[in-house]
Amino acid sequence: MNSCLETLKERGFFQQCTDVEGLSALMDKGPVTFYVGCDPTGSSLHIGHMVPFFALRHLREAGHHGIALVGGGTARIGDPSGKTEMRKMLTYDMIDQNVEKIKAQLDRFLGFDDKTAFAVNNKDWLADLNYIDFLRDIGSCFSVNRMLTFEAYKKRMETGLSFLEFNYQLLQSYDFLKLHEKYGCNLQIGGDDQWGNMVAGVDLIRRKMGNEREVYALTFPLITRSDGKKMGKTEKGALFLDPELTPVYDFFQYWRNVVDQDVRKFMLLFTFLPVAEIDEICAGDINKAKERLAWEVTAEIHGKEEADKALAGAKAAFGGGDNIDMMPTTEIPTERLNGGIGILDLMVECGMAATKSEVRRLIVQGGCKINGEKITDDKMVVNTSNVTDKGIILQMGKKKIHRIKV
Repeated sequence: MNSCLETLKERGFFQQCTDVEGLSALMDKGPVTFYVGCDPTGSSLHIGHMVPFFALRHLREAGHHGIALVGGGTARIGDPSGKTEMRKMLTYDMIDQNVEKIKAQLDRFLGFDDKTAFAVNNKDWLADLNYIDFLRDIGSCFSVNRMLTFEAYKKRMETGLSFLEFNYQLLQSYDFLKLHEKYGCNLQIGGDDQWGNMVAGVDLIRRKMGNEREVYALTFPLITRSDGKKMGKTEKGALFLDPELTPVYDFFQYWRNVVDQDVRKFMLLFTFLPVAEIDEICAGDINKAKERLAWEVTAEIHGKEEADKALAGAKAAFGGGDNIDMMPTTEIPTERLNGGIGILDLMVECGMAATKSEVRRLIVQGGCKINGEKITDDKMVVNTSNVTDKGIILQMGKKKIHRIKV
């Protein structure tokens, strides 16, 4: 197997390939142009979106050329893959705004140079398609019977699949065809939930341009935690790249608090440390390994300076440091605090728990602190007498900490 594919496999990026021997042989011949797509259905990518883009950097490091396709066209429909119901429809202006934000996030992570890595928007060829011509030229190449055998459509048939969404596979396949024609793109990579769409793209190119075309699809596993739950999900929702949606400190703490069994797996996927170094790190103190994981991923997404600040903030929060600037913070006016706020209400307001009963239960178990002192009364009222030079520091369990700035 080609050494680059071996690297992807060793690090956990390999799930299915339409023809691994053919792809390996093609890569041995020289640089392969490949693409990975994402739809701008929100204003920010989350960490789950980033798995193929980490793989893109490994492929580029091996000399291949990556295209980041931002789906300003396909987002007008919405991909039914992995969804139990139809996505919320966005206005075209909202989609265009999301495209620009996501391209900027990807540029920071990938460093577009217009050769080894660059971005395209499928709106450029999808927005003005003639529907009748598209059906005659592209729709005639698809079998409805075969489309319904793919897992994405089978699942949605149980809850209701709109005709609008049914067209999505045709459009994604058309993307691959256009990129093949324009840039010589021979490979599509992505999550395994995209397998049906990606195989359809390979088939379309061969139908339109000849069976001898060397085109391939390669998917990666959908990443889960050791408990089987989807990784990148927090109590507040997805782990976004936008610091306005997920503060850098919270992003850092997510990785710092992963369970022991996931540390090596996530280091392989979400850092670029050599495998031997990862094994050495994981063989040592597991808490230091988690701290290294958190710093590395945060540095990749937000930069080394922000990673250093988050690390300093974590040390300040849990001992060993003075920098509280990166600690998650809520500002409360002095006048409001003068009147007093119940501890249950305050912790819920700060997002430390979803319900007051959750806070009450942890207080009874001895798991909540204020300014380092254990809270013993769930009817405690917090006021200005609790303010220190750092503000008010609330702690819930071993992993959640929040600062009240007055």
